Amino acid sequence: MREGSVKMLVFGDTGRGSKEQYELGRVMNTYHQAFPYDTVLMTGDNIYGADKAEDMKKKFEDVYKPLIDKGVKFYASLGNHDASNQRFYALFNMNGEEYYRFKKGEVSFYSLNSNYLDKRQLEWLMSEFKKDDAKWRVAFFHHPPFSSGERHGSDEDVRYIVHPLFRSNGIDVVFTGHDHFYERIKPQDGIQYFVAGAGGKIRSGDVEERSPLTAAHFDTDLSFMLVEFTGDEMHFQVIAKSGATVDSGVITRRD
Repeated sequence: MREGSVKMLVFGDTGRGSKEQYELGRVMNTYHQAFPYDTVLMTGDNIYGADKAEDMKKKFEDVYKPLIDKGVKFYASLGNHDASNQRFYALFNMNGEEYYRFKKGEVSFYSLNSNYLDKRQLEWLMSEFKKDDAKWRVAFFHHPPFSSGERHGSDEDVRYIVHPLFRSNGIDVVFTGHDHFYERIKPQDGIQYFVAGAGGKIRSGDVEERSPLTAAHFDTDLSFMLVEFTGDEMHFQVIAKSGATVDSGVITRRD
């Protein structure tokens, strides 16, 4: 851990209010003591089912209260199970927008709405790219352009739209969800893709065996990612609900 680095946690497919989700939340809080991240990226399907005030409390606020009380900010992207109105929920820090960009240190983060990659959103994305002077460019959204999941797998329509834009506009890292497991994809045209959808309910054994896309995976329990940006490197560590590290590594920024 380096002083002045950008530290965060990444997870998705969370909001059920289940015992397992609460257990994972306690592990997140435990790791915060050693790795004091101030940011969480949410890769969609943040609230399953009803999202009234009492649901938001049970499925989000109560689960992550120790982190919220410490000032950790959660930044959401919308999944296929999320209502658009969740963009107004203050603790998701979307500021009423279905897609948005924010910056931490030398890292720009693009939260996209992969449910509707319409012309307006893509025009916004290109305009943001043009004025972005950050060293790192990171995207996070729900539907994975690359995934070895047997239930969902790669969303080829999303890939067709976003991957060429990412390749030509300097995106370094992409975090997605939708498939309920963790997977690190082999770099695609120099871009590192992750599936981080194991925050609420695991889809055990769902990663396709011998998939040519997989660099590493974990699909037997819930998990989250710890991520640190420092200089030209991104360090990551994947933590299971048991507290064990199930994957880790270092990514170098694209030239």
